[in-house]
Amino acid sequence: MVSGTYKTFHQRIKPHIPADQIITDPLRTVTFGTDASFYLLVPKIVINVNTEAEVQLILREAGRLRLPVTFRAAGTSLSGQAITDSILVRLGPGWNRFRVFANASKIQLQPGIIGGHANRILAEFDRKIGPDPASIDSAKIGGILANNASGMCCGVEQNSYRTLDSMRIILADGTIVDTADDKSRAACRRSHPALLDGLAALRDRVRADQELAERIRYKFKIKNTTGYSLNALVDFDDPFDIMQHLMIGSEGTLGFIADVVYRTVIEHRHKASALIFYPDIRTVCEAVVILQQQPVAAAELIDRAGLASVTGKPGMPPFLAELDPGVTALLIETRAETAEALRAQIEQITASLADLPTVRPIEFTAIAEEYTQLWKIRKGLFPAVGAVRQTGTTVIIEDVAFPIEHLANATLDLQELFRKYGYTEAIIFGHALAGNLHFVFTQDFSIQTEVVRYRDFMDGVVRLVAEKYDGSLKAEHGTGRNMAPFVEKEWGEAAFGLMQEIKALFDPQGLLNPGVILNADLEAHIKDLKPLPPTHELVDKCIECGFCEPVCPSKNLTFTPRQRIAGRREISRRLAANAGQREVQRLIKAYRYPGMDTCAADGLCATLCPVGIDTGKMVKSLREEANGQLAKAVSRYVADHFKGVTRSVSGLLDTVDGVHRLVGTPMMEQATQLARTVSGGLVPLWNREMPAGVPALRPPAPAGELQVVYFPSCASRAMGGPARHDLERTGLPHKTLALLAKAGYGAILPERVEALCCGQAFESKGLMRQADAKADELSDALLKATRDGELPVLCDTSPCLQRMRNTLDKRLRLYEPVEFVLEFLQDRLVFARRKERIALHATCSTRKMGLDGKLRQLAQLCAKEVVVPEDIHCCGFAGDRGFNFPELNRAALAGLKEQVYGCETGYSTSKTCEIGLALHAEIPYRSILYLVDEVTDPLPA
Repeated sequence: MVSGTYKTFHQRIKPHIPADQIITDPLRTVTFGTDASFYLLVPKIVINVNTEAEVQLILREAGRLRLPVTFRAAGTSLSGQAITDSILVRLGPGWNRFRVFANASKIQLQPGIIGGHANRILAEFDRKIGPDPASIDSAKIGGILANNASGMCCGVEQNSYRTLDSMRIILADGTIVDTADDKSRAACRRSHPALLDGLAALRDRVRADQELAERIRYKFKIKNTTGYSLNALVDFDDPFDIMQHLMIGSEGTLGFIADVVYRTVIEHRHKASALIFYPDIRTVCEAVVILQQQPVAAAELIDRAGLASVTGKPGMPPFLAELDPGVTALLIETRAETAEALRAQIEQITASLADLPTVRPIEFTAIAEEYTQLWKIRKGLFPAVGAVRQTGTTVIIEDVAFPIEHLANATLDLQELFRKYGYTEAIIFGHALAGNLHFVFTQDFSIQTEVVRYRDFMDGVVRLVAEKYDGSLKAEHGTGRNMAPFVEKEWGEAAFGLMQEIKALFDPQGLLNPGVILNADLEAHIKDLKPLPPTHELVDKCIECGFCEPVCPSKNLTFTPRQRIAGRREISRRLAANAGQREVQRLIKAYRYPGMDTCAADGLCATLCPVGIDTGKMVKSLREEANGQLAKAVSRYVADHFKGVTRSVSGLLDTVDGVHRLVGTPMMEQATQLARTVSGGLVPLWNREMPAGVPALRPPAPAGELQVVYFPSCASRAMGGPARHDLERTGLPHKTLALLAKAGYGAILPERVEALCCGQAFESKGLMRQADAKADELSDALLKATRDGELPVLCDTSPCLQRMRNTLDKRLRLYEPVEFVLEFLQDRLVFARRKERIALHATCSTRKMGLDGKLRQLAQLCAKEVVVPEDIHCCGFAGDRGFNFPELNRAALAGLKEQVYGCETGYSTSKTCEIGLALHAEIPYRSILYLVDEVTDPLPA
């Protein structure tokens, strides 16, 4: 708990900010205080804010008590600019409004919108925002602005600084300034004349000092995020323009960015890429100089060590292993409005490079699948190093920039520095057109001699970049804590003095993110280093980047995958430090609900993780460890008596459905909520979408030449019936059999089908022994039914089918509903598309199997308008977890109802998911097989 001055602050904000937004307990302050950098500070208080008024209150009360405040967006920052040991202010889910206007030439965004989402909003207009950092699908607009994050294609011309139109700022004293609002500007002139006059005075002084002004212009010809955006003083006259452009790249040290208007840029429809192999780095850099005059959107340098790091990985060209030691690659992309223009540009670029020697011929591809694979090589470099590092070490990625004429020599000097300090695994890659290089290496911060090695190496980097080549110590990752001690060395005394004056104008008390950008401690970059103790073999490779967070269904409820891992690491750290047993037990107990109970364990996090970590697997393992003897005994009984259990569940659901019919929905909701409350949450929560049971299946007599083995999942057999108000009254297994018969297929049910299960229901609870036993039993039954794999198998539930593919005999040909319809039934049915709008939900397993596109394809065969809600990933129902922890389902589907408004029905491929979807969308959700059956007729004889 907080104490002292922080307790006073807490008491002052409590009446005005909801209690669940204020976090002070020792577990969550650590997990929420962790960002992507290799530094760690534990905040005293974490506050999730949703409104400007909350930010104003925090700043004013913190200012009165002289308490430092740090702002956090997505926490993907790499240089330590989003951590604090004081007050951490995190963006809650309330910062997601946007507006597209001026013929899509402008977009207004709140800081909580993820960059990739902003681009999806603009996609229909063939526009996008300028900055394109590698983290764009995780980083939020607030962080992109505050760090002046750029990326592979935006260079210095399309970054946030260059494409900013206006901004809404909350100053250190809580005052709001909207630079697009004349009334707000006038109010600011009255309330803050010292700030505006001070900015005007700095502007005039810089312009009067020709040497300083030229120094500033020179430094920003290449990418530069070291220190403040001093170019605002030479680029703009209006103090409000200077103010808003100084906020770009200020890393939360000057104020809070509450809103922004970007000028959008063109997103070309036609693209082509080429991976060109040159004999050495010098030749690559000669090519880059040529390409600066060509219609090239990106040119990515990859050194030989970088190519070696991805050699042999899936999809990588086999010849990478055969390349000579000096070979360096250049991945380039060109874009155009038309296919004809693209072809002309390819010819022009190829001709311009004709005089330079290459290891392999230059070959462009405009095929999306092929150039996407090329870019996977580039995007796989950072995780390739992270995936092979030793447990307990940190992956460090630095980024620097050089004047283009020095790029070759600087790259060779960097490689020599790696050799000198023993970083043999280090790789270099980067945005060569901008002279921007990233280098990645691993570092152990648990040993003092290793910390000293890192310090000496970084001193060498500073001498090389700032002194020898007059480059940028931070090109696009932000100064943070990492380069704060070296800002003056890069910029010189005069420019550094300007930065100090800017900080004093905006933040006279020095309370906004102290220690970041400007730091008098010359060893700040080797202090507060983050420990990464081993905590679980399934997640020890986590680099805490946060890329996983956008798809996590519990992200706005409890923990994200990154936070679950950070929490486990904190418990492991305290165990290793011999912390008190009571203290550790308190943490373990506190971890249970946010870390384990409310994890959907859907595995979607692995699809975005740079090193492929499935945090859900760790959670299942932890559940297995936590299962007591009673739970194991019950699971054994259920597994051994599965037919009876499923029939009992089906009968119970029929009984409950009958009660529902008699007493009505309001009475059922009140009674079941009371039962859950009285039981302390032990009784699962009934909801109005609870289905009825399903009559027992009778094996049909297979007829005709076409045969399929149909395995109805246990969820379909037990609870595949309709909800009370659903107009469709046929249960899923019977509907599936009817559809198969319509298409001329005879269905074969496995022997003892009522007793079979893929094991998914057991695995999700960490009951792996029973899960694997049921999978083995199912595998044997299906092999027998399919005559050792001769016949295809249809399973009506995607999550079950995915587990079957992972665990059953590989001779079996296993299909989920979408694949089976498209491959086997499409040509045997006549489709008549519905005119009504329908909603579509791809389950987690559908996405992980790469079938979400096919699901949409099938839906578009059946309906003229298909709605796929934005940013609804996992539904959070997670088997039966939606009954036991309904808040997870509710949090995961926030906003669904509004997005599917006007749709008559929704469709998916998992019964339990459909229960939760229907509950929160307030429209029926059914299996996609119902839709296929509804819109099809048999082929004419």
